[in-house]
Amino acid sequence: MRARSAVVVAALTVGVGVTGAGVAAAQSSTQAPPSGSVTITLSAEQVNRICTVRIPKIEQRADRLVARINGGAETKGSVAWLKARADKEQAAGRTTTANLLKERADRRAGRVDDLNKAKQRAEDFKGKYCGSK
Repeated sequence: MRARSAVVVAALTVGVGVTGAGVAAAQSSTQAPPSGSVTITLSAEQVNRICTVRIPKIEQRADRLVARINGGAETKGSVAWLKARADKEQAAGRTTTANLLKERADRRAGRVDDLNKAKQRAEDFKGKYCGSK
């Protein structure tokens, strides 16, 4: 019995030692990300796909989201719709929910700038790399 326990302890010790060495080796081999800009090279097929498939989808998605955010109180998900829901919750005495909805409406209104920036980056890429497409 004692010999069996010694074998088990020895096996566990070796296993932990090997695992620990593997973790230490993995940690020492990681490199810090580059501090400057990184150049990415795309093939002509990749650029063509970006120009014909991805950029139109990005522009369409950004347009749809901006229209939804700026929509009226009847447009589900718009800032006005969220504020109307917050007003209903406030009138019903649920101030916590009303405050959460108001905060969500404020965050959503701030997303319009992010969406416009993304759309502008897509248009800049299209103008620079896609030619007259």
